[in-house]
Amino acid sequence: MAVRRERNLAAMSVDDFMKTGLDTDSDDSKGEESDTSSVDDEKKNATRHKGAKKSKVAKHKQSLQKLKESDPEFYEFLQTEDQTLLNFDASESDTSEEEGIEEDSDDVHKLPKKLQVASDDSEASSTDDGENETVQKKEKKTKGIQVTLKMINHWSNLIQETGSLACIHNAVTAFKSAVQQAGGASEGDVTKYRVEGSGVFNAVVRLCITDLLPAWQKILKLQETKSNKKQALPSTGKKWSKIRNDVKAYVTDMIQLMSELVDPSIVNVILKHIHNLVPYYACFPKLTKVLLKKLISVWSTGEESSRILAFLSINKITRLMQGAMLEPCLKQMYMAYVKNCKFTSPTTLPMINFMQRALVEMFAIDVNLTYQYAFIYIRQLAIHLRNAITVKKKETCQSVYNWQYIHCLYLWARLLSTVYPSDTLEPLIYPLTQTIVGTIKLVPTAKFYPLRFHCVRTLNMLSDATNTFIPVLPFLLEVFEVTDFNKRHTGASFKPFNFACILKLSKAQLQEKSFRDGVVDQLYDLLLEQFRIHSHSIGFPELALPAVIQIKDFLKKCKVANYTKQIKQILEKVEEASKIINLRRKAATFDLRDCKAVDAWEIKSKEEGTPLSVFYTNWRKLRDRELQFEIAGKERIVGDDHLPRIERQRGGPRKAGPEDRKEFAELFESASDDDSGDDKMRFKPREERPKKRKKVEEQDSEEYSDFDDEELDKLAGSGEDSGEKEEDGDDSSSSEDEDEDQAEEEDADEDDAEDIVEDFEMSSDDDD
Repeated sequence: MAVRRERNLAAMSVDDFMKTGLDTDSDDSKGEESDTSSVDDEKKNATRHKGAKKSKVAKHKQSLQKLKESDPEFYEFLQTEDQTLLNFDASESDTSEEEGIEEDSDDVHKLPKKLQVASDDSEASSTDDGENETVQKKEKKTKGIQVTLKMINHWSNLIQETGSLACIHNAVTAFKSAVQQAGGASEGDVTKYRVEGSGVFNAVVRLCITDLLPAWQKILKLQETKSNKKQALPSTGKKWSKIRNDVKAYVTDMIQLMSELVDPSIVNVILKHIHNLVPYYACFPKLTKVLLKKLISVWSTGEESSRILAFLSINKITRLMQGAMLEPCLKQMYMAYVKNCKFTSPTTLPMINFMQRALVEMFAIDVNLTYQYAFIYIRQLAIHLRNAITVKKKETCQSVYNWQYIHCLYLWARLLSTVYPSDTLEPLIYPLTQTIVGTIKLVPTAKFYPLRFHCVRTLNMLSDATNTFIPVLPFLLEVFEVTDFNKRHTGASFKPFNFACILKLSKAQLQEKSFRDGVVDQLYDLLLEQFRIHSHSIGFPELALPAVIQIKDFLKKCKVANYTKQIKQILEKVEEASKIINLRRKAATFDLRDCKAVDAWEIKSKEEGTPLSVFYTNWRKLRDRELQFEIAGKERIVGDDHLPRIERQRGGPRKAGPEDRKEFAELFESASDDDSGDDKMRFKPREERPKKRKKVEEQDSEEYSDFDDEELDKLAGSGEDSGEKEEDGDDSSSSEDEDEDQAEEEDADEDDAEDIVEDFEMSSDDDD
């Protein structure tokens, strides 16, 4: 019908079409038009519904993929428990949509067989979190077998009795899990056993420390060697392949455990065990390097006992693997020594001295290798000194005048003194001596007297041990000329200076009485040591003559009895030693050109001794004892009876008792009227009271900070003794008034001082 109508319409004219259009049944046309429009609407709705369905499916897939990436554990839980939520068939929905709109009722969601109770979103999320926690707990519980004390005792018995390899493996595995527990195990670490609780942890560690090493020695049949002989490595045993993996795992976990521990007592136990495990570490060179770094860190920063135990292990490793480990060990130890001696105090000084002596022992293992490092590092010190002399800036001078530089000088001086005689290292004595002398001359002012005394001490050490003459006396006698010991002090300090922990003094400290007292004590110590070193020499009388003349001149000028008493004692001992050497020289019959005879004579003279050497040894014992008391907290044993008592110095002022208060009141009874004005002023308001003068506190900074402008001008010889004398002249001119006031008192004591000095003047002194 539609085709016919189309053809008829094509043959019609416009008038015919209008006529036929008006004549046709409107209801039929309307029905056809409504049918076609409804079909079109239904198709459009179907396509929209289909697109919405496809978009929902895509979004659902994307959300599942995100869930899989963000929370894989929950995704696995859904796969195991309810796969219907994940594995849905999207193709069925597509085909059902293509069949027509009439079949939409078949695509309606079907209810599952088992219905779940509806709940809020918060409750659903909480239940999901609870399920996740329970799943994680189940997974943790299923990670490994829990170790118990009964299992540990069983393993220990089997290892001690039979040396079972299976039990050893189990113990090593349990130790690994215990170390992971101590350091916080990561999620990827999965072990056979699980260690929970401190009691089980301690039991596992105790089992491994006490039983594993003897069991391995029985399996490998290793014999104990003497200390002189080189110990055989465990890898030479026939059954090494059976226990190699367990040994490697155990020694690796032991390094990790040592780095995790903090308690010094437990660290010491582990270090002792590592000392016994050193031959087993030697079978694994890479692990040995890692262990060496850990041990050097403990040696330089740990507690006192931990440092000693770490050094014993380091020494054992380097002697056992000298070719591979000695060179990196020396370099790392030297860098750690320099890094940790930057700050020096009475508490850190013993540790620095320990590191110094330990490093000297390590350098003494191989003298040829030591020469390379000693040459490089002494040259580096000399370069720093040369830059300070040429550039004359504060930064370059601070690179020399610091504790790291001084402790390095101490180290190399001690090394050359310890290994002497050594043909390899003996050529380094001269450059080291020149570096130390240049350090003294860099800034020769009173502020750096402590640094000068440190350098003189290193020179005395070198001279005594290497039988080398080093002119040290001029640096000590110069202090007598520059320093005015008669000058009245302007400040007082109740605590004496500890020159062992000081490099520089402040201007305020130079004006204190304790400064001069400390300088005299240091001069007494160093002069005695220098004279004692050469007291057996055949030329000692000629060597001591200039010093004796200068000391006598000081005794004439100095009016302080305490200072003259100490220096006078040195003069007496030097003159006695000179007389004895002169008497022994008169009895000698050999020619002075015979060097061997001269050396033999000096050796014999040293064995016989001199009054100066005997006095110095006795004084040194008493001095060391005093220093030990000071280090130990100034606890002294007092009393000559059978029950000595210890007196400890108590801090803080002593409280006044009733008698003290009564005596104090009696002293001021007569002055009560004079003080009435002060009492009235106390009751006035603060605004009406007269202002009190504020006391300026002197800040004594013992730390090494900066150089003054005057000191920078005196660097590298630009400031001679004249500058210092002018400085002393200014100080003396400022105190002329005080000296004139005391002139009468000094004239009265002058006669007595001259009488004392005349007894010690030389008979050949015509200048006086």
